[in-house]
Amino acid sequence: MSVVNEKLPVWDLEAIYKTPEDWEKEFEKIRPVTEKFAAFKGKLGESAETLKKAVESSLELNRLTEKLYIYAHLTLDQATGVDSSRARMGKLQSLLAELAPQEAYFVPELLRIPEEKMDEFLKVPCLAFCRRFLEEILSERTHVLSEAEEKLLGSYSQVIGLSSTLFDTLNDTDLEFGYIRDGEGQRVKLTHGSYRALMENPDRGTRERTCKKLYKAYRQFRNTFASALDGTVRRHAVKAKVRNYPNALCAALNGDRVPESVYRSLIEAVHSKLPAFYNYMELRKQVMKLDKLDMYDMLNPLLPGCSQNYSFEEAAQLVKDAVKPMGEEYGKYLELAFKERWIDAPERQGKRSGAFSSGCYDTFPYVLMTYKGTLNDVFTLAHELGHSMHSYYSKITQPYIYSDYKIFVAEVASTTNEILLFEHLLSQSSDPRFRAYLYAHIADEIRGTIYRQTMFAEFELFMHETVEQGTPLTADLLNKKYYELNKLYYGPAVDPLKDIELEWARIPHFHYNFYVYKYATGMSAALKLARNLRSGKPELREAYLGFLKAGCSKDVLDIMKDAGVDLSTPEPVTAALDYFSEAVECLEKELRLCGEI
Repeated sequence: MSVVNEKLPVWDLEAIYKTPEDWEKEFEKIRPVTEKFAAFKGKLGESAETLKKAVESSLELNRLTEKLYIYAHLTLDQATGVDSSRARMGKLQSLLAELAPQEAYFVPELLRIPEEKMDEFLKVPCLAFCRRFLEEILSERTHVLSEAEEKLLGSYSQVIGLSSTLFDTLNDTDLEFGYIRDGEGQRVKLTHGSYRALMENPDRGTRERTCKKLYKAYRQFRNTFASALDGTVRRHAVKAKVRNYPNALCAALNGDRVPESVYRSLIEAVHSKLPAFYNYMELRKQVMKLDKLDMYDMLNPLLPGCSQNYSFEEAAQLVKDAVKPMGEEYGKYLELAFKERWIDAPERQGKRSGAFSSGCYDTFPYVLMTYKGTLNDVFTLAHELGHSMHSYYSKITQPYIYSDYKIFVAEVASTTNEILLFEHLLSQSSDPRFRAYLYAHIADEIRGTIYRQTMFAEFELFMHETVEQGTPLTADLLNKKYYELNKLYYGPAVDPLKDIELEWARIPHFHYNFYVYKYATGMSAALKLARNLRSGKPELREAYLGFLKAGCSKDVLDIMKDAGVDLSTPEPVTAALDYFSEAVECLEKELRLCGEI
C-alpha cells in the first residue's frame, strides 16, 4: 500500500461557477436583490400574503449570498496567498457589510407586529412553509434590538470580525516554522499539514524537535495571538450583553435551544471519569517504556510496526465498506463525493490548514483535507464525508428554509462514520498487534474528541468568564491557565514541556464561539448510534437516516431523541467514557497477547 506519486483529487469548483467572471456577474445581483427585499420595509404587518413574499425575498437573498460566499471562501482556502482570491472575499464582505443595514429591518419589524395579529397570520395556509422559522424568531423577542440598533450592528459586522481574520492570516499564511530532520535524517518542511505526521513519527527525538520548533514560532507571536483571541472573546461577550443574555455561553447555546446545564454537566461528567484517562496514560507510559510521558508522545502509535499507509483509493473503499450498515441508498449518495469531486486532498503551500466540510444548498458539500496516507487520514476522510452526507441528505429532503442543521448536531454524523470505520477494521483482523493498534487508535480518538475537547471547552469557558469579569486575556494569563488544565486532564503520568502552554494559540476553534464542546457530545451520541447501526435492525437504521434528513425542522434535542440519544442528560457522555474504559481494557489484553507488556 503506497501513496507515493499518487494523484489526489481536487475540487470541481466549476460546478459552482464556470469562471471567476461568472461569479462577478452573479455578484452584481446582490444589490438589486437586497433592494427588492428592503422594499418590504414597513409592510410586514399588512397581511399574511405580504409577509410570505417578504420571507421568500429574504430566502432568495440568502441563497444568492451563500453561493457567492462558498465559492469565494473555497477558492481562498485552496491558496490563501493568492491576491485575486483575497480580493474576491474582501469585495464580497465589504458589499454585504454595506448592505446589511438595509436588511436589518426584518426581525425588529416582525416583532413589532401585535401578538394577536401575528397569531392570526400564522394560521393562514400561505405561511405554513415558514411557520417554524417565524416562531423561532418570535421566541427571541427579548434578544432582538431596535431597527436602528440592528442597523448599527450590521454596519460594523466586517470590523467586528477582524480579530478572527487576523488569526487566520497569521496562522495560515504568514507563520513559518522552518525545517526538521526526521528520524531518518531527512529534511522535512514543518507545516500545519506535516505536523501531524511528524508527531506520529516513532522516533521520540523527532517528535520533541518538532514540538519545540513549532512552539518557538508561536512564542515569537504570542502577544499578537493573545490580542486576536482577546478580541474574539470580547466580541462574543459584548454581543451577548447587547442582546440581553446573561453571558456569552447562554447566547452561544441559545441558537440550538441547548441549556447551559448541558455544557457544564459535560465538564463535570468528564472530570468524574478522569481516573479512567489516567489509567490509559499509565498504560501508554508502560508500553513506551518511559518514566514520564510528554505531550509529544500522544500521537505516535503505541505499535509503530503496525502503522500502515493507504492509497487514497484504498481509503475511499474502506470508508465505503465501513458505512454499509447505513444501507444501499447511503452508499449510492456517498459515491457522488468521488465522482463529482467534492474532495480536495493534496498538500499545497498556502492551503488552509486542517480539514472541513463546507457547502450550501446550491453547491456540493465540499471536503478539504491534506491526505498523507496515514490511518488517521483515512479516519479524517470518513469524518468529513460524514459531515458532507449529513448536509446532502438534509438538502435533498428539506426545503431550503430548514435544510441547514444546527451546529449542536454537526459532529454526530461525522463521528458515527469514524466509529463505524473502527468497528469495520476491527472485524476484519484477528492479528493481536493490529487489533491493539486499532484499540489504541479509538482510545486516542476518544481522548482527543471527548477528554481533550472538553478540556478546550473548559478553557473557553474560563476565557469568556474572565473577559466578562473585566480582565483582559494576556499571553501570560492564557499560558498559565492552559498549562494548569493540561496537567489536570492528563494526570500524573504526563510531565509536559512548558511549550504546551502555548497550544491555545494554534487552535482555530477558540475563535468559533463555544463550538468545541459539540465534538464531545457528538462523539458520545455517535458511539450509541454506531452500535445501533451495526445491530442490523432496520428500524434503528431508519431512525438514524431520519436524523440525517431532519435538517433544522425540529429542535436539536428532539431530533436526537428521535434518533435514540438523549443529549439533555449526562448519560451518553458517561456511557461513552465507559466504552473508553472497555477499549483500554481490550487494548491491554491485546498488548499482552502480542508480548508488548
